[in-house]
Amino acid sequence: MMFGLPLGLIVEGSVAVLLIMTIGYCTVLNSRLKRLHADREVLQQMVNDLVGATNLANQAIKELKATAVDADLVLGARLEEAERFGIELANHVSAGADVLDRIAKITSVARKNPAAQATAPIEEDIPSPNKLHSALEQLATRARARGAAA
Repeated sequence: MMFGLPLGLIVEGSVAVLLIMTIGYCTVLNSRLKRLHADREVLQQMVNDLVGATNLANQAIKELKATAVDADLVLGARLEEAERFGIELANHVSAGADVLDRIAKITSVARKNPAAQATAPIEEDIPSPNKLHSALEQLATRARARGAAA
């Protein structure tokens, strides 16, 4: 006997204290497990949301790529058309410059020699006014069509 108490009572008291401490620890552990479980559900929801957002982003990227390809094709076609119009316009400007040179030559010859006006006309080399008018109308029509397409 220790301190006048029976050994059985001391052992049973120690067991009771240990049992109370175990119950307290189990209560604390249970509350921590509940929080962990609740956090796990929140984390699972966050993961699901992240997967959904990733899928949406991937779909958006695919659509952007398709749009970029379409825009590239349209832009390429318009650039080719613009190059064709530029070449055609340069040809018309060159032809117009040639016509102006011929007119200048004809007028200079006519001023120098009024008798030369009675000679055969040089109309074979100069395009007819109807042909020039038709070319200008085509150019104006294409310019309007290009403006409407843009």
